[in-house]
Amino acid sequence: MIERPNVTFTRYFLWPFLVWAVVGGLALIFFNKEQLFSLFNIHHSAFGDEFMYYTSMLGEGPFSALVLLTMLGLRKLRNWWYFIAALLTNALSAILTQGVKTLVNAPRPLNYFHNAAWVHILPDWPRLYSRSFPSGHTCAAFALCSFISFLLPPKYRGWSVLLFVVALLIGYSRMYLAAHFFLDVYVGSILGTLFTMAMLALMIFITDKYYKKEEVVLEENA
Repeated sequence: MIERPNVTFTRYFLWPFLVWAVVGGLALIFFNKEQLFSLFNIHHSAFGDEFMYYTSMLGEGPFSALVLLTMLGLRKLRNWWYFIAALLTNALSAILTQGVKTLVNAPRPLNYFHNAAWVHILPDWPRLYSRSFPSGHTCAAFALCSFISFLLPPKYRGWSVLLFVVALLIGYSRMYLAAHFFLDVYVGSILGTLFTMAMLALMIFITDKYYKKEEVVLEENA
């Protein structure tokens, strides 16, 4: 029998996420894409350039894979349930996002603004022009951070607030670096979080049903 980790859709992650979803939604209603993009892109500094450059890297696939593999070091997570759940919530969400990006093929800020001089972008940052919607980095960040939050033991669940902040900072970095619009980041965060919750709920349903069936068989054989 596989030992399933105790999964909790903790309020320490979901409450900040709900606030973000509401505030972000209102921002999209009251401000246009140009206003929202410039709000996060034109306010920059030397420290911000350095900080956001490395923060954005935390939303890349290799980093997520490294974190998830490191978690295998925990005895309770060293099983097939964790491996499959990690694969479903993180790898499938990435595939979903990339599929939507290719299907929509929305222009990136550099393309949309025709390389306008006022757009802030780092000299050594790659110039991206297509497949803007939604933000893959943001989706990956929220998928990873929510996944970790939902697996945290009760005494560590308060750290979920920090994990939410990290995911949000990665989303912010994508606008700061002129890689995405606000809508891309907003939708990416929702996709990453809701997809993770859906996959974990599915895993819980399937495994609990299996355990219940197995218990019945054991009782019949007793």
